[in-house]
Amino acid sequence: MFKGALFDLDGVIADTAVFHFAAWRNLIKKYFNADLPDELEEKTKGVSREDSLRVILDYLQISVPADAFARLAEEKNEAYVAALEVLTPDYILPGIADFIQTLQENGVKLALASASKNGPLILEKLGLSEAFDAIADPANVANGKPAPDIFLAAAQGLGLAPADCIGVEDAVAGVTAINASGAYSVAVGGDELNHAKLRFKSTADLDFTKIKTAFGKID
Repeated sequence: MFKGALFDLDGVIADTAVFHFAAWRNLIKKYFNADLPDELEEKTKGVSREDSLRVILDYLQISVPADAFARLAEEKNEAYVAALEVLTPDYILPGIADFIQTLQENGVKLALASASKNGPLILEKLGLSEAFDAIADPANVANGKPAPDIFLAAAQGLGLAPADCIGVEDAVAGVTAINASGAYSVAVGGDELNHAKLRFKSTADLDFTKIKTAFGKID
C-alpha cells in the first residue's frame, strides 16, 4: 500500500492551465504581434514559467536579452495571478475532491508537486490548503520537469521514500518526472501518457481501489 500521493496542480486538481496559456497569448500578442497555436499549449503544460517562455520564444524563433526575458516572465505571472481571482472550489476538477477525501480516509499523506510558484495561492482559493501535508517549492529545486526534482522534494516533504508514493500527472513531462523519481506514476489523459504505470481518461475516473491494487503488484 502506498503511503503518499504527490499531485501535480494544473490539469489534475484544477484546470488552471487555461489561465496560463491565455496569459502567454496576450503577452506575445502585445509585444511581438504574434499568435500562438493551440497545439503549443501542450508543450507548456507542467513545466516552469521560464521553460514555458523558452518553448514559446523558440517556436517564434525570437531571441531576447536576459533582462527582457525576466520582465516578460514576470509580466505574464502578474496577468496570471490577476486571472486567478475568479478561482473558487467550483474550479476543482471532477472527482478530485472525492479522491482526495478517500486518500485521507485511508491514511495517505498528500503533497503538491507543481511547477507553479503560485501553488499555495491556488490551493487556498480552491479551499484545499488543509488537505495537503506538504507543498514542494519549485523555486528550491535545481531542475524542472521532466527532471524528477520536484517529486523528490514533495516525497521528502512528507518524510517518505518516493517508492512509497504515487504521483498524479496530466502532462508528458510530469509523468516522465514521476517515473524518474521512483514514485508510481498515475496519469490522467490520453494516449500520449502511456508511459505512466497506470492511466485514467479523466480525473473523474480516478479510482483508489484500482490504484491500490496496481501498486500492490509492483515487483
